[in-house]
Amino acid sequence: MLDMKWLREHAEEVQAVAGQKGIAVSIDDLLRRDEERRRLKRETDALREKRNRLSHEIGQLMALQGQAALSRREAPTDSDEAHRLRKEMIAVNARLAELAEELRAAELGVAELCERVPNVVSPDTPVGRSDQDNVERKRVGEPRLFEFEARDHIELGELHGLIDVPRGVKAAGSRHYYLKGAGVLLHRAVQQLALELLIGKGFTPLEVPLMAKEAAMAATAYFPQGKEQAYGVEGEGRYLVGTSEVPLVMYYAGEVVDLDVPIKLAAASMCFRSEVGSAGRDVRGLYRVHQFAKVEQVVLCRADPELSETLLQEITANAEELLQKLELPYRQVAVCTGDMSQKTYKQYDIETWMPSRAAYGETHSSSNLHDFQARRANIRYRDEKGTLRFCHTLNNTAVASPRILIPLLENHQREDGSIHIPEALRPYMNGMSELRAE
Repeated sequence: MLDMKWLREHAEEVQAVAGQKGIAVSIDDLLRRDEERRRLKRETDALREKRNRLSHEIGQLMALQGQAALSRREAPTDSDEAHRLRKEMIAVNARLAELAEELRAAELGVAELCERVPNVVSPDTPVGRSDQDNVERKRVGEPRLFEFEARDHIELGELHGLIDVPRGVKAAGSRHYYLKGAGVLLHRAVQQLALELLIGKGFTPLEVPLMAKEAAMAATAYFPQGKEQAYGVEGEGRYLVGTSEVPLVMYYAGEVVDLDVPIKLAAASMCFRSEVGSAGRDVRGLYRVHQFAKVEQVVLCRADPELSETLLQEITANAEELLQKLELPYRQVAVCTGDMSQKTYKQYDIETWMPSRAAYGETHSSSNLHDFQARRANIRYRDEKGTLRFCHTLNNTAVASPRILIPLLENHQREDGSIHIPEALRPYMNGMSELRAE
């Protein structure tokens, strides 16, 4: 959500960003509706003031008439003036009732359009239509060249008894799976490694709800644009979350927080995504599934662009450090306008080399939202002058599994089918240094 005064002054810029992000919203229509809302509000306030004045005048007049009647030992009667004032009061109340309906409709219309207005983007965000237009910033490590016919992660998973997709489909339908034995240990090991890395960097871990109210999804800017990707709980107005960013941000929704130092939160949680629109894409394996686990970083800081930019680099570096511990080659890309969500001001993706795809595949994402999300969630702090301001929020996927298992298994395989386990994971794998098929 953007400040309406600022939006009026930057309408063309916001409309251009809406087009770049593929969001159908008319900023001119929003501003016209907002002007009508403000006109109705001014008329309502003026009539309420008039009603208060009339009520006061009628009260004074009735008191004088009562005193006069008492002195004459007669019952008080309405004067022409009192009758006129009462008729005027009836007309004012009738118009206020009409205005209340008109104002409610106007406010609803403005709110609905505001929910679709995108955040603006940073000056260094590349302009483009899709992930094909993202701009590579750097590469770390070299993609592995195999001297033998490499197996993909499903073949490796079946060879070692780690993954069972057919039974996952039997139980729950397409894009579902079972992890077994050491597959479960790897799945949990990468999460625990990520969580402990973040705790060591000052993040507070939280166990979070896996469901959120519709209002919470809207407050964190996942609705309305992403509603089709969420699984709803029928009849309850709640949704399974696609990221713990939602409950982490909502932890402070509606509050005034102390941001003398940034608030850093982390959660390891199950996540759910319907994958609407991805029919026929990535149907083999674990790249695009309905249920997965993520370790998420969320940061709240003062509304200082330089500070939030520094923190964006920091949380991105945390994800990179994890990949280095996993001994995996990756690249970092600046995400273009057409590949960004409504709420994002600036975004980096980290893509890890996946031999079976002969390409880098997205495994991590870092975003700086400035105060867009905090405005919707109403999270504020007091600045040096004591003025309430909306904070900046940032988020990053420290690791997502089972997707990370794709490069982990494929890049570390050997010709005999065994799989090297990176040293950083061994404490969570009962000390195993490799996987060997029985």
